[in-house]
Amino acid sequence: MLSALATALQLTGAERDHLARLAGQVLPATDADGPEQVPEGAEQLLGRLDGIPAYIVNERQDVVAWNAAAAALITDFSRLTRDERNVTRISARLRGTLCVGAPGAESDFSRQAAAQLRAAGVRHPTDNVLAELVNEFATHDPDFASGWRDHAVRPLPSVRKNLHHPTAGELEIDRNTLDLPGSEFSLVMYTAEAGSPSAAALKSL
Repeated sequence: MLSALATALQLTGAERDHLARLAGQVLPATDADGPEQVPEGAEQLLGRLDGIPAYIVNERQDVVAWNAAAAALITDFSRLTRDERNVTRISARLRGTLCVGAPGAESDFSRQAAAQLRAAGVRHPTDNVLAELVNEFATHDPDFASGWRDHAVRPLPSVRKNLHHPTAGELEIDRNTLDLPGSEFSLVMYTAEAGSPSAAALKSL
């Protein structure tokens, strides 16, 4: 019955899991197997994205791999502790200094983060670290808290952001997220409209 309903509503995998869990028909996932290995091909892809800032995140939105362009655009991830290398934590720390949401889309990133973490929570209901992250973000970010209350589990594939980079200047870029098939990781890339000043600035990093 649930499967037929999910098909009729054209739900994503995360939304199907969420619906099943709400109905009490999902088997709890466990984290006993430990962290999943980043696909080798994904790390190779990072190195081939010449001039395109990109990194790989797990379901908790921890940055687990990145290229030089991403470090030049955002921060030197290698100088951060493992706990600090979390996309939402980094965004909270840099908000109002390096990056802000584009006009009319100021809350998109926080609401996207809420949807991503809720989808992860559906698959890993016993993940205490994930639960602590959600509580932390909801306490300090009203937009995240609002997105969490909406029970959304379908993240936006692209979020427009404005960056105030210390050397590249003002940038209008898109943060694009692609799920890596067969894994629990996602590839995040920062791109700009072809031929725009922002695109030229990205290539100069």
